[in-house]
Amino acid sequence: MTMQSVATDLGGANAPAGAVPGAARRAWARNGPAYLFLLPWLIGFFGLTLGPALASLYLSFTNYDLIRSPDWVGAANYVRIATADPKFAAAMKVTFLYVVLSVPLKLAFALLVAMAFNRGLKGLPVYRAIFYLPSLLGASVAIAVLWRQLFASDGLVNMVLWQLFGIEGPSWISNPNYSLYTLVILSVWQFGSPMIIFLAGLRQIPTDMYEAAEIDGASKARQFWKITLPLLTPVIFFNAVIQTIDAFKAFTPAFIISEGTGGPINSTLFYTLYLYQEAFGFFRMGYASALAWILVVIIAAFTAFSFLSAKYWVHYDD
Repeated sequence: MTMQSVATDLGGANAPAGAVPGAARRAWARNGPAYLFLLPWLIGFFGLTLGPALASLYLSFTNYDLIRSPDWVGAANYVRIATADPKFAAAMKVTFLYVVLSVPLKLAFALLVAMAFNRGLKGLPVYRAIFYLPSLLGASVAIAVLWRQLFASDGLVNMVLWQLFGIEGPSWISNPNYSLYTLVILSVWQFGSPMIIFLAGLRQIPTDMYEAAEIDGASKARQFWKITLPLLTPVIFFNAVIQTIDAFKAFTPAFIISEGTGGPINSTLFYTLYLYQEAFGFFRMGYASALAWILVVIIAAFTAFSFLSAKYWVHYDD
């Protein structure tokens, strides 16, 4: 290949006249179809993800009510969040409590079911689909409405308690001592997605390791702690990160069960629900944007901490 041909292909300054359009045509012939296929994603990313995100970042430094033009207020929204907003503290408390309770319980239950399935079961694909179904339906409005009826004062849960044990249960969703725990139970019920991932991870553990441990006299419990858990830590890490992010973003169950109020006494005031109230209840869109970016920072900090700490407890094949 001569220097002239290289210059022609690259469209350089030393290329002969007319070489640049020819190089552009050849480059388009090579890469044009790929860019055309990428075009829907590029439009979606810049128009529906990156663009709105940057717009919300700007609005977080303004006073904006969707009607008048944004009024620049600097860091006033963030200062108010940090110093003069008791509902922010209440929402943070409820959200962190929900995350701390729901994520470990969901992962533990999902791992328990996955280990039961891993022992071998007739009709396993059918059972796997049935147990996965709540993960598909759990975040829907219909399931949230059903959950509210189940845990109402005259709901099915109290009927069962009265019929079987003679216990007169409270209105679980109207009592601030219990309302959040009904949402935790709903989250744990949606264990299908991590269960499928755990089952795939369990299938990758060599059976000869268990056979060798059994020959050495290791009990089932010791095999679980010394073989299953260490080799499953990459899957546990993945599930923990994904489920924690989802828990921070939970919205529909709290909105439907509390009818958008976050009650009783802010006991189900999730962070996302409070953000929604500020944005579409009081039309404080600038303030809601600041709340949204604080949530982004919280999730990013948790994810970064998870990846930094992973080297101390996540064991890969190498």
